[in-house]
Amino acid sequence: MSDTERPYGLLAQLSGIEETRNPARQRNLPAGACLSWLAVGWRDLWMRPGPSLAYGFVVFAVSAAFVWTLFAFGWDYILFPALAGFMIVGPVAAVGLYEKSRVLEAGGIPSLGSMLHGWRRAGAQIFFTGLLLCLLMLLWMRAAVLIYALFFGLRPFPGLDHITQLIVTTPMGIAMLVVGGAIGGLFAAFGFAISVFSIPMLLDRPIDALTAMATSMAMVWNNILPMLVWGLVVLVLFALGVATAFLALIVIFPLLGHATWHAYKAMR
Repeated sequence: MSDTERPYGLLAQLSGIEETRNPARQRNLPAGACLSWLAVGWRDLWMRPGPSLAYGFVVFAVSAAFVWTLFAFGWDYILFPALAGFMIVGPVAAVGLYEKSRVLEAGGIPSLGSMLHGWRRAGAQIFFTGLLLCLLMLLWMRAAVLIYALFFGLRPFPGLDHITQLIVTTPMGIAMLVVGGAIGGLFAAFGFAISVFSIPMLLDRPIDALTAMATSMAMVWNNILPMLVWGLVVLVLFALGVATAFLALIVIFPLLGHATWHAYKAMR
């Protein structure tokens, strides 16, 4: 091998080593990996459960108050995109739960105070990430309003009692459902990809928000099958929480938060 070829070969070898060590580039996690994440998340939840359940209760109270506010001010037309958008900003709200799992993993004794301390460990970067995710959620809600106006004009929102019938029994409603579902799916997929691991990463590494979001997207893309299953699990559990008037979120939200930390650790 010539001298000009040797550096390239060495770089190729080093690149191969780095690719092996970089879990964001691996595709070897089984589709059912989320079951183990849920199992260890459940364990973390019930190790000193008070702080986790208190966290879940706060999420329940804020969610219920938010929905009540929408109805009180006549903004119920953004209820569904707002609930969907909550799944985008949810990882930011779960910072304390990630911190508890991190402390347990390190052999420490978590408390509500230590969970709240997690916000300060990477405060500025987490705040910036949360701001971007909130802007994405607002953009999603605005898009939902524009899609409704595109198909039904300036007709007032008929209320939740009549909107379902309007959507599923009229050609215009079905068309709106298809288009809105496709656009909403793009928002959901992008939001999920950039948020699911970026917040745990900011707690775990000295890294900036944009790099964390890009790395989170790479992790999701290169482990697409288990992450599709995980996204479905999150969706089903969140729907269960909504169906119980958010009461089930007292347990479900901490469970998902702890499990997400272990999902991140499984891929790093």
